[in-house]
Order: sequence, then C-alpha cells, then structure tokens
Amino acid sequence: MTQQLHPGNAGDLGWCIIMAAIVRLSSVCRRGITPLFYQSTLLARPLVVPHKHQEQPHLLTARIHSSQALHAGSGSKAASLHWTAERALSIMLLAMGPVAYFSPGPVMDYSLAAALTLHGHWGIGQVITDYVHGEPKVKLAKAGLFLLSTVTFAGLCYFNYNDVGICKAVALLWSK
Repeated sequence: MTQQLHPGNAGDLGWCIIMAAIVRLSSVCRRGITPLFYQSTLLARPLVVPHKHQEQPHLLTARIHSSQALHAGSGSKAASLHWTAERALSIMLLAMGPVAYFSPGPVMDYSLAAALTLHGHWGIGQVITDYVHGEPKVKLAKAGLFLLSTVTFAGLCYFNYNDVGICKAVALLWSK
C-alpha cells in the first residue's frame, strides 16, 4: 500500500518543504534567464498532490517571490565577490570560536564584535531581500537594518571597552 499525500498525513509537511525548496532552487538556478512563467515578481509552478479520498488529484500553485536583481541579468562580479565574502566570514567565525576561547583579548573581542555584526547584517539583509516587497517598505527595512547593525556594533564595542569583553563574558557564562 502506498502512502498518498493529503493534509492529514504527518509526512505532508516534509514533502511540501522539499517541493518548495526544489521550486525555489529551480528559480535561483535561472540567473540571467527569464523563466517561462515569469510574471512581474511572481513565479508560478503547478504542483499536483493526490488526495486520500478522491480519484482526482488537487492542483496547487506555488507562488514564489523573487528579487528583481535575480532576473535583472546583472552578471556583475560584485555579487560573486559578496557571496564569497559571506562564505569566508562564516568560515572565519567558525575558526574564531576556539581562538577566542584559548587566547581571549581585546583584539579578539573587537574582531568578534565586527564579524558578528557583519554576519548578522548580511543575514538579515537577505531576509529583507526575500520577504520585503515594495520600494518604500524595502527602503524603510534597509534603514532599520542599518540602524540595528550600527547600534549592535556600538553596543558590543562599548561592552568590550567598559566591561570584561565578549570572550571573557562567554567564558564566565560557561563557568557557572
């Protein structure tokens, strides 16, 4: 007996997530090429899901918002360098953990403050790019992100200068 997908099955959520990821990846892989069903900023892909108590499957349509830069045909090197810098920073953050533990100090504290702030800024920036639509909303969200990142970096620097610093603070949390 084969299991059919319907809203009551526990496995449906996993399949829906996998299908959404596949549809999203297929749209990302088309950089520079206008997709066949590209309408404004929406991509529509049909998805057939069989229902448990019906002979006919349901036809669902997945709508995915894509950023304008994705299909603008901007094959600039800046986007590639930004992607590479994001990955390099993530790897550096992985390496900074053990280094900060074994040799805490002001240089490591300020390096962590800068790296953590930049990592958060880039990550939230991607969330804004993916989920905030409309010119005024995007501008407001990016201004808010800039303010949040500035306050975060200033707060971490203040903490490093006037208190024990990030490295020793984490060590104190682990010691108790």
